[in-house]
This record gives sequence, structure tokens and C-alpha cells, in this order.
Amino acid sequence: MIEKLQPPVAKIIPTELEKFGDLRIDNYFWLKDRENPEVIDYLNKENEYYQQMTAHTQDFQNILFEEMKARIKEDDQSVPYLYNGYYYITRYETGQNYPIYSRKKGSLSAKEEILFDCNVMAQGQPYFKLGGMSISPDNKLAIFSTDIIGRRIYTIQVKNLVTNEILEDKIERVTGSAVWANDNKTIFYSSQDEVTLRSDKIFKHKLGTTQVEDVLVYFEKDDTFSVDISKSKSRKYLAIESGSTLTTEYRILNADNPDGKFKIFQKRKRGVEYSINHYQDSFYILTNKDDAENFKLMKTHEEATSAENWVEIIAHREDVLLEDIEIFSNYLVLEERTGGLNKIRIRSWDGSEEYYLPFGSETYTAYTSTNVDFETEILRYSYQSMATPSSVIDFNMRTKEKEIKKEQEVLGGKFDKNNYKEERVWATAKDGTKVPVSMVYRKGLKKDGKNPLLLYAYGSYGHSMDAYFSSTRLSLLDRGFIYAIAHIRGGEDLGRQWYEDGKLLQKKNTFTDFIDCSKYLIERKYTSPEHLYAEGGSAGGLLMGVIVNEAPELYNGVIAQVPFVDVMTTMLDDTIPLTTGEYDEWGNPNVKKYYQYMRSYSPYDNIREQYYPNMYVSTGLHDSQVQYWEPAKWVAKLRVNKKEDTVLYLDTNMDAGHGGASGRFEALKELAKEFSFLLDLEKIKK
Repeated sequence: MIEKLQPPVAKIIPTELEKFGDLRIDNYFWLKDRENPEVIDYLNKENEYYQQMTAHTQDFQNILFEEMKARIKEDDQSVPYLYNGYYYITRYETGQNYPIYSRKKGSLSAKEEILFDCNVMAQGQPYFKLGGMSISPDNKLAIFSTDIIGRRIYTIQVKNLVTNEILEDKIERVTGSAVWANDNKTIFYSSQDEVTLRSDKIFKHKLGTTQVEDVLVYFEKDDTFSVDISKSKSRKYLAIESGSTLTTEYRILNADNPDGKFKIFQKRKRGVEYSINHYQDSFYILTNKDDAENFKLMKTHEEATSAENWVEIIAHREDVLLEDIEIFSNYLVLEERTGGLNKIRIRSWDGSEEYYLPFGSETYTAYTSTNVDFETEILRYSYQSMATPSSVIDFNMRTKEKEIKKEQEVLGGKFDKNNYKEERVWATAKDGTKVPVSMVYRKGLKKDGKNPLLLYAYGSYGHSMDAYFSSTRLSLLDRGFIYAIAHIRGGEDLGRQWYEDGKLLQKKNTFTDFIDCSKYLIERKYTSPEHLYAEGGSAGGLLMGVIVNEAPELYNGVIAQVPFVDVMTTMLDDTIPLTTGEYDEWGNPNVKKYYQYMRSYSPYDNIREQYYPNMYVSTGLHDSQVQYWEPAKWVAKLRVNKKEDTVLYLDTNMDAGHGGASGRFEALKELAKEFSFLLDLEKIKK
């Protein structure tokens, strides 16, 4: 038995927060002040408590770490792709935490040119991230960006690839997104608001000048929109995208004319989303225009881009979500989603043939990969399932022959995909909706209610949570765990309506779906409340916060990563990064009906004296998306309200942000903490 240590207790300083006559008393509002030494002291004490309480698992964590690391091919590299005369490769070296980006001119047998060795660049930094990298049209220069804090605030620089010198140009405190015009000397980049971190401006920079001389090209006034800059696959156009959750608007400029003026492609209209792909003299537009909820494909001449000129190419379908397209000179490739599964559809422009790539599993993910060339009949795509490692495949669209360019290697000699069973089941939600659950487990498992099961979900922003392979997950499966993904509403797993039914005033469907999936797995004897665990991060952490309030008796343990749990305070504060852009997802709490609805589920505001399961909560001090104080306040309030002798841990990475640790092996250490938490509760150590 663990010696009972006393957890830290955060001091209470009541703050009154009133809206629409509703008074909320926030005893831990003071934890928002990152500069307050008492805040840092509290976070450090929580870390010390977590470390002391889990000291008995430290050796086991190391075993898990080494086990997961041993499955990874350390000297790995990506499948090369050819772009503008060079083959580009990302590779790792044994023992190194970070990637090396390189290229070879004309042939894979040519001499390797190292573009960026992130292991060297990261030396002396507790956190390092190489952001956007863009090669100039003449292949001589490279834009690159770096973040050394983890708050997604980057510095852009330029490297001369001929001399390997870093130019004096330095663009600081920006998003890291940047592209070249075709003159090899003009750079367009996006920058963010200093306080909210909303990407709101596009600037133009000329090589050899200072940042203060940069020209503001576009400012997005609407604080519910953010902006980005990109270049078309055809390399002819630069495009500024203004986007909110529900609405998009593009501005385009010929990349040969960087000092020209961007023109609106199609003026924004509330609720209308579109994306553009340029080929030859036309733009292909993926859009939900005209109530095409699941999107349709349209086309227009590049000189007549407004919506009245758009002509339908692929019609809207009620049962098929059109997610993306790839254009080739002789073929159009469509990425679709039907019945919760990815489909890749290939059709020739001349109409002579049309077919789908065949996929056999029920629990797989397939998507197009790096396809930078129009003039090819080879489609590169990726495929994986919950028991099948990821593969990169080159498929000849004319001959229908495929070549597996690379299959993820699982080292250690113990992995055989035939030892595992994949399954997809359909749980019935409280309103009768059927919700799919994807599972994987070792063959021979008995459905006797005694199996530990980890149920994961996200369920927000229309982000589909596809079934995927994970070599690290084997450390759970091989110790008897079932791993399951609940494809709950709020994602786009079953089409656009699946998303619409899990946002705004329908958001509670996300939470009740997860609870109903949990009950289904218990009823069918896959597991039981004594052995069921739940996991979610960010908006999925909000999900975790709700389920422990509403159905804590179903779970023995919960993992909440960087959880968005203080919904009311965050959404009412438009100075917090990203808040205003979230109104279309959660609602604007300055409107009474949205305030009241959020208030009814906000995890922090609905904590009450009751049983809470064992919980491991992680966050990053520099997180730009979910501020550290949300989980900190949540844990502090849970400590004084939870009954029963369950454990509650807050583990704050004092060096990292939303994505956690930056090195590939450091990330495994964080995963080892989570796995040891689960396995310790199950008393599984083998």
C-alpha cells in the first residue's frame, strides 16, 4: 500500500464572477497569474506530490520507456519525394531526438545535402520545434522557423543552401507560416496578435531588409477569423485564407507579381466554406455552398472566380462526406468518408474509368500522402489499421499496380499483427443514434468483464478520430488491455451532420455518446467499471471533465491531457488566446442561451461533492491553446470536493506547451507516465 502523503492544498481567494444575474465564486482564479511566485510554487508542489506518490512506479516507467523505444527504428527515414528537381528526405539517427531534413539533386544516389539538423539546432534548449520550411523556386534558399518555448510563437530566418550561411533577415514573434513569391527574394508570412495569439496579419518581406520595413498586406479585422498564407500546387498563385469555424474567404495573387494586389476570390458569406485548388487555367473549389452539407466539388476559370461562375463537377451526396481532392493531369482523386470509414476514389478526366481503392478492414485509416506533381500517374497514399503498421504506397492509377514504398517497422522481434483482433461495434446512444467504436486486443480474450479497457475520444471541431496503428500501444495490449476509440458526435466521422449534432447547443451529445459507449462495453462484458479507463486531450479533456462529473461510477481511472475544463471563464475572456475564434464551436457566452448551456456542462463549474475516479492530469506551463491554469484550477477544486480514497495527480511540464515535450523520446517518457498510471491501478507489472 502506498504511504499516504498529503496532497498540496491551493489557498482559497474567492473571486466573484457575475453574468446574466448568475454569480459564480471562483476560489482559484488567482492561479491565472503566471508571474506570481505562489502560482509557480503551487505547480511545483503538485509535481513533487505526483513524483512522490508514483515513486514506486519509477522503475516500471523506465521499463515501459525502454520497451516502447525498442520497438522504434531509430535510424529511420521518410519515403523520398521529388520536388522541383530534388528528392526530399526526413530522417532520424540512432540516439537522436530530432529529425534531420535533407535533399538529393536529381537522383537518390546523389550526394546528400543536409538542410537542417534539428539535433544541432535544439542543443541547450529545453524545448525545440522546427516550424514551416519553404524552399525558394531557384532551390538556393530556405525559409525556416523555430519555436524554443512551446507557445507556438516562432522566429523566421532564411538559410543560403549554397553557402550554408544564415542570412541576417530575422522575423520574430510570428506564426512560422511563410511562403516564397516566384522572384526568390520576396517572402509572405503571417503574424499573430501579441495577446490573443490569433493569426490576424499577412506581411511582405524583401530579403536584405529589416522586419520593421515589412509591408502589411492584409489585416483580418473580424476577431472570430484567423489568416494563413499558402502557395498553390501549380506554383502560380499565392493565397491568403481567412477562416472561422463556419466560414472561409480567399484572396489570391499571381506569384510572379509579388508587389501586386491580392484580389478576393469569393467574398465571405456566413456559413459558406470553400477551399481552392489551381490547375492549368482553372480553380477547383471544394464547398458546402447551396446547403451542400457534405460538400461538393465545383470549377471556375481563374479569371472569373466569384461564385456565380462556379460549375458543379461532383454533386453533393447525403451519405458521403467529400473531405479533400488531389488533382493530376489525367486523374481526379477524391477523399471521401462513408459509414465512418475513409474511401479513396479515382476517376479519369476523360470519364473512361472510375473506381475505389479496395480496403478490407473495418478499423483502418487511408489518406493521400505527398503528391506534388501534376504530370504523373502515381498516387501516393498511406494506409494503416489498428493492428497493421502504417504503410506508404505508390499506386499506378492507370495499371492499378501498387508498390509498398515503406511499412513501419516494429522492432524487437515480438510483434505479429496476426496475434491481434480488430473489431468495430455500434453502441446505441440515449437518443437512439448508433455510435461506432473501434477496438483492438490480443486474440483469445474472454468477454468476462474482467479485461482492462482504455476508451479514447476527442469529439470536437469536426475532427474525425480514425482508427490507427500505434507501436507504443502494444505495451498495453500485450498486458491484457483492450484499446478502443469512440467515434462520438462532434467529430466528422459519419459526415458533416455528425459534427453539427455535437457542437453549440447540441454539445452534450458528445458527452452522452461517450458515456453510452462506455455502458455498451460494460454491458457486452468487454470490461467493467472496475477495469474501464477513459482518456482525452484538449477538447477531449473537456469530455473527460464532463464524464467524471456525470458518470464517475463507470470508470476506475481517467487520463486528461491539457484539458479544456474552465469553459466559462475562458470563453468569457476574449484576451485569452484563440477564444473569439471558438464562438462557432461552443457558442458565445455573451449571449444568454449559450451562457446557460455552457454553464450546465462546464467541468470546473459543475464539480460537486461526490466520488471521482482515479485521475492523472497533465499540462504545459507554456500552452498556447489550453492555458495551464485550467487544469490547475480544476485539480485544486477537485481536491476539496472528491470523496473516496482515489488518487488525483497534476503533472505540469514546466518547459513545454500544448503538444508536450518536443523530442521523440521525451514524448515516450510522458506516455510511460500515463501507461504506468493505468497499469499500476490494474496492478499489472509484467
